[in-house]
Amino acid sequence: MLNFNDPATRRKSVQVKIKGIAVGGGAPVMVQSMTNTDTADPQGTADQIEALADAGSEVVRITVDRQEAAQAVPKIRELLDQRGCDVPIVGDFHYIGHKLLSENPGCAEALDKYRINPGNVGFREKKDGQFSTMIETALQYDKPVRIGVNWGSLDQELLAHMMDENGKAAAPKPASEVLEEALVQSALTNAERAEELGMSRDKIILSCKVSDVQAMVSAYQNLAARCDYALHLGLTEAGMGSKGIVASTAALAILLQQGIGDTIRVSLTPEPGGDRTKEVIVAQEVLQTMGIRSFTPLVTACPGCGRTTSTVFQELAEKIQGYVRAQMPEWREKYVGVEDLNLAVMGCIVNGPGESKHADIGISLPGTGEQPTAPVFIDGEKARTLRGANIAEEFQQIVADYIEKRYDARS
Repeated sequence: MLNFNDPATRRKSVQVKIKGIAVGGGAPVMVQSMTNTDTADPQGTADQIEALADAGSEVVRITVDRQEAAQAVPKIRELLDQRGCDVPIVGDFHYIGHKLLSENPGCAEALDKYRINPGNVGFREKKDGQFSTMIETALQYDKPVRIGVNWGSLDQELLAHMMDENGKAAAPKPASEVLEEALVQSALTNAERAEELGMSRDKIILSCKVSDVQAMVSAYQNLAARCDYALHLGLTEAGMGSKGIVASTAALAILLQQGIGDTIRVSLTPEPGGDRTKEVIVAQEVLQTMGIRSFTPLVTACPGCGRTTSTVFQELAEKIQGYVRAQMPEWREKYVGVEDLNLAVMGCIVNGPGESKHADIGISLPGTGEQPTAPVFIDGEKARTLRGANIAEEFQQIVADYIEKRYDARS
């Protein structure tokens, strides 16, 4: 079994620093997210960046697509600094990024990393010059870059050339293989060009994003085998709701289990009126359920069945999960290692006591026809029994008391 705390079991990549935070080179896999506000609205964008950071996003990307957006970036950074939110901000540039960076030095300086898409940085004879301008600006302000290839905006000249060459071959490859190779080649050749311009390898992160799970896995396996750059993982458009969550989890889990990936993003389509921070929570849960990182105490709960026609355990599990997430910012500041706590909220006597004993703290609620009592287990031993209408509040207090006694206070 892979031990993700041991760098020897992970793909060896060059370490990059983003505002002093290590990416790659054995550093913990980082969670990223992206705003969907109009960047030209500094207040709204700063609000969402802060919300994403509070949810656990360690880097936040913003769109910089026009002059008004570029001009707003320094104000966004100022607003965040005033609030004590020092999360790194990445500028996402397309088409006129070279112009926006050149004409807005305040934007170039305020951003902590630039994301460059080589498929639309420029076309034909302008491409190299415009790409070079962006790299030279990054060098001027000592900023790392992510060269992010996307199959929805792949360099069409490169792809057409490779398709033509493949068509002339004695045994042509399937078009999907040529497309994958074009993605990987685009990332690698542009990284090499950045190095030719003077950028060191510890300033470069690569990505090859697609929307198909199998294509993503194959492309990143190919890319990882051919370079030691730090890699950012993600489906480019995962989808909405359960589809997006399942697709992202499937793709990320395969690659992470193979030791591939230094940063991740779960690109969920928000539900109408939905919370943008959901993509951060999903990314954290992928890493935590795989045993790669811990972010917040996990609550194990049974799915329910005919033995649990009462909704009491469902309501308690929801309350406890909400309580833990609400308290976590305070606990994280006060206690060392509290994110490793395991809780169990079970619904009947079949698996309830056993699962509760495996957790640090567990409660086994009465199922249909069982006595209206709820034994609580702490560190594998039955500690007390709860009864009555205030089980949720009493259990929350047990959790709070346990944390205070078990975990060392931060100095």
